[in-house]
Amino acid sequence: MAMATLRLPQRRTLILALSVFCLGHLVAALSASFTIVLAARAVTALATGAFWSVGFVVATTAAGPRNATRATGVMIGGLTLANVIGVPVGSFAGQFTGWRGPFWALAVLSGLAAVFIGRFIPAHEQRVEVSLRAEVRALRQGRLWLALAAAMLIMGGVLATYTYVTPLLTDRAGIPAGAVPLVLIAFGFGALGGTTTGGRLGDRRPMAATITAAAATALVLLLMIPLSGNPVTATLLVFLMGLTGFTVNPVVTALAMRFAGDAPTLTSALTTSAFNTGIAAGSALAGTALDSTLGLTGRPWSAPSSPPSRCCP
Repeated sequence: MAMATLRLPQRRTLILALSVFCLGHLVAALSASFTIVLAARAVTALATGAFWSVGFVVATTAAGPRNATRATGVMIGGLTLANVIGVPVGSFAGQFTGWRGPFWALAVLSGLAAVFIGRFIPAHEQRVEVSLRAEVRALRQGRLWLALAAAMLIMGGVLATYTYVTPLLTDRAGIPAGAVPLVLIAFGFGALGGTTTGGRLGDRRPMAATITAAAATALVLLLMIPLSGNPVTATLLVFLMGLTGFTVNPVVTALAMRFAGDAPTLTSALTTSAFNTGIAAGSALAGTALDSTLGLTGRPWSAPSSPPSRCCP
């Protein structure tokens, strides 16, 4: 999607992506066919990819080189808030309105977002020199791939544990099932704090911020093995897991786009893909560990949370 929209003006790409997202949810809300709903979700996922790949570029360009990491942190913070607030609110609302209610809400909100972007994002034309060849040429740098590998490994490590954290909390820590959402909210607020911290520190000391946060994440995951048997320490460690793990996200994203120079669009898309690849691979690895003799403590052991040490300048 990043390549398909490369020659379009950036504001138009954002508006089109949100419009497709809106229409996809309208189709899903009006449909009585699971196949149509599934297809609509796939189309909205493509629109989401287009939005994020271009949105990161627009945000960092508007903020300028000195505040690029902070701008990235704000965008990732929005995504984190969506998980902390949007997911539980949507689930709660669905209990009263039925499953169509959240789809209608998403359609309305994305439509409003398209209007606001059309109103407040400057209508700058896409730079003339942009080309697919330049975007691909930017991927030849080894340090760029090291930054992407760091994004994949750290996110995979955190989400490998988070994906299956509920049985760890209930069966090992003894937390009642009804209280688990409160622990997950604590993780979300930790993640929000991490993106804010990474956004503020990454512009000044990207190398130190990346290595320190990665080492702290590895330590938290390691401590979860002996200390997750207590509900208080388990909750604290889940919070710290979000805080340390998500600190790295805005830093490595901004670094990758900095390494790409004048061809950041494909790199932005690859950074988002690296996070998602890490989540998918980490969750799969954690599922395998869960079935092994390691049991409930297998997920923190399986989490590969240390990045390549030379990813940053």
